[in-house]
Amino acid sequence: MPEFRFTKSADSKHKVKLEPQLIYAEWSQGVLYGDAAAAIEVGTLFVGEGAPIQIEAKLASGKKIEKFKDKIHRNKYTGTVKLPADVKHDDIAYFKVKLSDNNLEGESNRLPVLPPLKVSGMSWNASEARRGDKLTLTADVKNAIEGQEATIKIYEYDQDGGHDPVVELPTTIQNEKLKFTWEYQYTEDSDDIVTQDELNKYGGKYTPPEYFFTIKIGMTEYGKKQESGILKFQDFIDFFAQHEDGTPITNTDFVLTLPDGTTHNGTTDDAGHATVENVPPGPYSVEFKFDSD
Repeated sequence: MPEFRFTKSADSKHKVKLEPQLIYAEWSQGVLYGDAAAAIEVGTLFVGEGAPIQIEAKLASGKKIEKFKDKIHRNKYTGTVKLPADVKHDDIAYFKVKLSDNNLEGESNRLPVLPPLKVSGMSWNASEARRGDKLTLTADVKNAIEGQEATIKIYEYDQDGGHDPVVELPTTIQNEKLKFTWEYQYTEDSDDIVTQDELNKYGGKYTPPEYFFTIKIGMTEYGKKQESGILKFQDFIDFFAQHEDGTPITNTDFVLTLPDGTTHNGTTDDAGHATVENVPPGPYSVEFKFDSD
């Protein structure tokens, strides 16, 4: 970074000419893959807000990748370049920068381009999850370099397409495979889940919280069409029943009406306690079957 010093007297006016400069032009990631977008960044000084910039990306073999124009903001430009799918393994990518209004030109660093990534076999090790379950997420990532950084993004599935991000998990690719263990926890209030009884007013159908995951490598996110499959949330119900006077309701049959509209029969124990596993999450109601006599 150039250093500027003002050494003249401060009690009078002076004109200082600040020369525009192209400070750097670089790929913003260390590995480039074919058929994928790559981030670029250009830094300048004193070129003026909105100064026009031209980017021309090329391969060392002579093939032109992309050429486009844009504008500089706050002395910086960030953008993307889409690399061709048919790139050769030993080719090199770089880009040229031209700021015509400031008579500046430059060239980026050069990086080797690897064949396109091929992501397949994305899957959970289970189709259902309960609180505290440890799930294994796996995928095959062909052509990835050893130790390639990646991000697992887990979404809550929405039938209307408005999938809500849940968490982002950094990981690496080893031996062209991804394997990651994630402990599932439902962080919302399950009482807020809409029941079948409420949905009947609108002709809807109850669905438990469902999830899928994607894998982001560089600027490309794989699995956005739910290739991982859907993971469903299964809950449990644990309650203690007592009469109005505080005495427990012991050894008494009951019927649970579950959030999806189904029912479950059970019996409280000697302490008035009951636990029901593997039920759809959400609000439920309990009806006791007391003896008529």
